[in-house]
Amino acid sequence: MSLPSGHGPAPATAAAGTAWWLVDVDSRVVAGPFGSRVDAALAELSSSPRDELDVLVPAHGTRRDDGTLAPRFSPDDRAWLAHLSEQLDRLADDWDALIDDADPLTGLVCEIAAAVAEAGLPLHDCAGRTPSRQLGGVCLTPAPGEQGVLVTWTQHDRMALGRVRGHAADLAAQQVMNHAVAGVLTAFGFLVEPFGEASGHVVRGADDTPGLTAWD
Repeated sequence: MSLPSGHGPAPATAAAGTAWWLVDVDSRVVAGPFGSRVDAALAELSSSPRDELDVLVPAHGTRRDDGTLAPRFSPDDRAWLAHLSEQLDRLADDWDALIDDADPLTGLVCEIAAAVAEAGLPLHDCAGRTPSRQLGGVCLTPAPGEQGVLVTWTQHDRMALGRVRGHAADLAAQQVMNHAVAGVLTAFGFLVEPFGEASGHVVRGADDTPGLTAWD
């Protein structure tokens, strides 16, 4: 089955029947299989949803006998998880005693790190575990007393330590970036509040923050 897109559906892989599809809000397959996310997205653009319940989205997986989709990791998913894991390795040593499946801050910091990475921003290597510590980025510090995570921006060492543009420019850059990161996290549904006298923010999870996908 297919939608008129100029990019017709490609046969699913014979081994596992895993491919890209267009699914509705009930995860029911409407079109596909497609050979790539791009082809599925192009087919999505050619659809004409009547309302928000009629919107189709690309999804990767195998089609069940009842017409619904069983999600499967795509190559893009695996690359993303590898990138996120590399970013989480940059967390400060302060997290070592807190990283535990039973600690709510563990889930929260992973969600914040994912949101930051999705926005295209790097985490700062606060612990110095990689050669990129001097590059700066978003710093995530545990704030158990605030039941949240302190989120701040760190400039490149040339600016933060060398002050190559002067103290005023360094301070201005940090304030602008702190507010920019806070704005992104607010847009993503987190609860964000100013923290202390500096321009950092404490971030807490929102009730509607997306959870983990249940993979079949």
